[in-house]
Amino acid sequence: MVREVCDGPRVRFAPSPTGGLHVGLVRTALFNWLFARKRGGTFILRIEDTDEARSTEESLRAILDGFRWIGLVWDEGPDVGGPYAPYIQSQRLELYDEHFEKLLAHGRAYHCFCTPEELAERRKQMAATGAPPMYDRRCRRLSEREAEELAQQGRPACLRFRMPEDGLTEFDDLVFGRMQFQNPTLDDFVIRKTSGWPTYNFACVVDDALMKVTHVIRAEQHLSNTPRQVQLLEALGYEPPIYAHVPHVLASDRTKYSKRHGATDLMEFRQQGYLPQAMLNFLALLGWSTGDEQEIMSAEELTERFDLDRVGRSGGIFDTDKLKWMNGQCIRQLPPAELAERLIPVLQSADLLPETLTQEQRAYAVQVAELMAERLRTLNDIVDLGAYFFSDEVSYDEKAKSKWLRKEGVPDVLERLADALEPLPDFSVDAIEQATRGVAAELGISAAKAIHPARAAVTGMTFGPSLFHLLELVGKDRVISRLRKAAELSRADAFAATA
Repeated sequence: MVREVCDGPRVRFAPSPTGGLHVGLVRTALFNWLFARKRGGTFILRIEDTDEARSTEESLRAILDGFRWIGLVWDEGPDVGGPYAPYIQSQRLELYDEHFEKLLAHGRAYHCFCTPEELAERRKQMAATGAPPMYDRRCRRLSEREAEELAQQGRPACLRFRMPEDGLTEFDDLVFGRMQFQNPTLDDFVIRKTSGWPTYNFACVVDDALMKVTHVIRAEQHLSNTPRQVQLLEALGYEPPIYAHVPHVLASDRTKYSKRHGATDLMEFRQQGYLPQAMLNFLALLGWSTGDEQEIMSAEELTERFDLDRVGRSGGIFDTDKLKWMNGQCIRQLPPAELAERLIPVLQSADLLPETLTQEQRAYAVQVAELMAERLRTLNDIVDLGAYFFSDEVSYDEKAKSKWLRKEGVPDVLERLADALEPLPDFSVDAIEQATRGVAAELGISAAKAIHPARAAVTGMTFGPSLFHLLELVGKDRVISRLRKAAELSRADAFAATA
């Protein structure tokens, strides 16, 4: 058996660039990353692009960008290199050819000339008789002469691995324990396609061995591939790594989380206003438990506490409400200036801020961020909940209209508030509050009956941060203008309910 002794574990994450970066894949990559960081090991990013038809450069860029955004920095991999480069499988074909020849020389592989149509027909016949639809090993029984004749006829041939026809393949899994597979139930699987390219099961085995991978931490769906890969490793003279298969990410209905349940691509969550640290924190807790009630943790805390022993066998539920809650907690941990920097692009995309900001506009954004932080669950919430800070036009929601702006006497309250606030030399929180409560006292109404109509008039909503703080920030001129405009619209019955 061949393996050099390495300092610390070596783990890898090996996505295929055939689509977006599914959050379930990111969770698996995160477990690898945390495992390596906790033990002073190496995290390898390897791109498995042996699916020639579906692999794209666009998907590769999305993978790299997604990992950079969420903070999973690789120690070896594309664009950073490493001692076992290259880390893209399409650039390693000569290495695979050497291993194909080794298996052929030792009688552990053979050429299969069966066409896709023939294989499909045989599987159909097997299914009809209740037999498992596996390869019937027909070409395994060909003599050298028969195989040579078929090759001379120009029939395309793939390469199949010669599995043992009896006995067990066994291995220990760090999550599922001792696993045993009956060899007769495992068919002679394809290791080289007719195109000459390796299949997944072959290329990943060779790469794991050559890259000195010590632990393979991957999704539960690969559990059935593992006995085949163990047999391949042994046939090639390599020691199998330690395996850990982590459970699927599930939706609330206990099925595998997919697009029908909501966003699945990591970058979709970025576009929806989630913070990378929130996604990292949330994904780490899908299928892994800290053993206590702490849920909000930094990458450093997650690294310190992570252990595969606490990864469960049942899938973690992708709870979007919990993710939003967690994202809100992370938002509130940001200093106002940093939060503003995250909000500014969102506001610019909504045409609430110009592309180039003045120093005053940037400082104003910081003030808004500080005031609104408690209200935000995603960065995108700033558009729906705080547009009135940046737009001269107020959009009144139905609740603001029905609850306050249609009420008899409200126009007079708004006009009196405008009259009381306009002469204030100091438009501060204390001065605004004193003037507002003074108007309520003069009119013989509760303070709430002045405060709530004012909020509806200035923001178009019935909720938000402290009224007096938001009025100070919106600014005297805009506050006075909005109070008078709402009073005018109310008198003109502009807020009347429509069918």
